[in-house]
Amino acid sequence: MAASTKLLIPLLVFFISSSSTTNNVSANSTPTILQSAAGCSNGQCQLRDGCSNNRDCAAGLYCLSCSLAFNGSRCVRSTIADQFKLLNNSLPFNKYAFLTTHNSFAIRGEPPGTGIPRVTTTSQEDSVTQQLNHGVRALMLDLYDFKGGIWLCHSFRGKCRDYTAFEPAMETLKEIEAFMSSNPSEIVTLILEDNVKTPNGLSRIFESSGLKKYWFPLSKMPQGGKDWPSVKDMVASNQKLIVFTSDRSKQQAEGIAYQWNFMVETQYGSGGLTGNCRNRRESAPLGDKTRSLVLVNYFGTVPVADVSCRYNSRGLMEMLGKCYLSAGNRWANFVAVDYYKRSNGGGVFEAVDKLNGEMLCGCHDVRACVVSFFFYYY
Repeated sequence: MAASTKLLIPLLVFFISSSSTTNNVSANSTPTILQSAAGCSNGQCQLRDGCSNNRDCAAGLYCLSCSLAFNGSRCVRSTIADQFKLLNNSLPFNKYAFLTTHNSFAIRGEPPGTGIPRVTTTSQEDSVTQQLNHGVRALMLDLYDFKGGIWLCHSFRGKCRDYTAFEPAMETLKEIEAFMSSNPSEIVTLILEDNVKTPNGLSRIFESSGLKKYWFPLSKMPQGGKDWPSVKDMVASNQKLIVFTSDRSKQQAEGIAYQWNFMVETQYGSGGLTGNCRNRRESAPLGDKTRSLVLVNYFGTVPVADVSCRYNSRGLMEMLGKCYLSAGNRWANFVAVDYYKRSNGGGVFEAVDKLNGEMLCGCHDVRACVVSFFFYYY
């Protein structure tokens, strides 16, 4: 996302949040009345049941209030249905879908890394480790030269500032390394908004963080829209970290894949919520099949938790269907959202289940593929 707008909108965020709290429900939304959940507690409450706290909800759910989508509190999904554990990882990487967090590093409530109060927007509530533990498998990170190092940051007038900085990138990369070390069968994708000008700066921090040992090499990335290697083979060779940069020069200089040589991507921000699935400026049109990966963005220009809850609840499925057609009958491999756990029920987790179901067996839910595969083989 263009960073020049990210500093000046916190007051607008406050206004929208205050307004939504005061009015309870926006004029354009219809609240869903919760069904009574009498007698539902102690981990027995199911999806969309009313709840009082997280302990009421069954495994894989948590208790959420979201005034723009429904009244009261209800149990909503908080984790994915793992397509690899349900089925297998024998297909090419580009035949699966992955939950993606936009501005994964911009975490609400995180202490300012510079000691100076932060004046910028946030897009997530969980730490990067928590995101990964809940099934996020692609992270969008904005990197800048700052204070003699490389930081995760929003910018003002093209530069990272004390009041827009989050933390040194090394800290987040070490979180990712710890997760990958503890979860040897998992594949993680990093999509970098790369503003680092220090020569070989990115290569050095990936080496120092310990992530280089997982690096999927540029030389193995398919050209001309061909299939990627199988996830099984990527895991077996320990080449399970895929990194893309927005800086075209880094592909030649540091061997880091230029993102839009390998994927097509929809417009980000509110302009991408209109349903026409147009590509962002740097990307080829979605129908260009010489790029084998598809990224669909679905978040507003101004990240507000309750508004994101509504976005993640309404319109997302329809958008994915439209983008399937725009991409030449290809389902999205990555779906990127703000506040990924906020929804009126299934949210982005349900959306990713649908994507994997459609790609793996032509079903609307990946869990249905288990039944399909059983009858196919038996």
